[in-house]
Amino acid sequence: MLTVISHIIDDIGGGIFFLGDVIRVVSRHKISFSRVADQIWKVTTQSMTTTALAGFFVGAISTIQFTMQVKEFGALGYLGGLATSGTIREVGPLLIAFMLSGKVGAYTSAELGTMKVTEQIDAIRCLGANPILEIILPRFIGIIVSSFFLLAAGLMMSIVGGLVMGIIFAHINPQEYLRHIPTIVTWSSLVSGLFKCLCFALVLATICTYKGYTTTGGARGVGTSVVNTAVSTMVGIVIMDWLTSLVGESVMTVVMGL
Repeated sequence: MLTVISHIIDDIGGGIFFLGDVIRVVSRHKISFSRVADQIWKVTTQSMTTTALAGFFVGAISTIQFTMQVKEFGALGYLGGLATSGTIREVGPLLIAFMLSGKVGAYTSAELGTMKVTEQIDAIRCLGANPILEIILPRFIGIIVSSFFLLAAGLMMSIVGGLVMGIIFAHINPQEYLRHIPTIVTWSSLVSGLFKCLCFALVLATICTYKGYTTTGGARGVGTSVVNTAVSTMVGIVIMDWLTSLVGESVMTVVMGL
């Protein structure tokens, strides 16, 4: 038990120091926007289909669950607003981020881990270049930017999925489903969902690049890094979800009090 706790603490500390190194490189060097753009395009094109499908079915599932509840109160007219609000604020960003952690996180960790064990990163360092600047930073920024927009696109698809399931499962008129979305889904809900998307993207980018960059042990080590990336990313996303929810509720309490 103590060994597991010690390993977790080492991972958290190593990840924080690694993030500090990345931020330090960003502040001191010029970023190659062409490389960042290549990474953004690569991640987006590889993950758009997965994210869209995940978002669609997340919205559909939320609608089914809310239908069972609102039917008892005869409030099907509010189904669209309630399902969309719950999806955007909490369920959507979390589940879609889980999908991206397996798609983007595992792939990036495997790619960087392979470069590390085949000594490509060491070769870059021997040539006098900074591996973090040349290899890590474009992927880090690219994952954050693309994951944020992918998560936002997934939330939009969740509305479509909820609408389709509302028509099929709840037999509700499309106009009636959409009518209460603007009244229940407030700006604070939208900002909360997008803020969670940004935080989850930061967690994903940090963990997958850190795990890949610190891979050791040859081919077996690459596999271990991929597994650890998937587990650590999901745990990190859950913790970040708790933190952002706690901070968001505190801020809203203060704002409402004013």
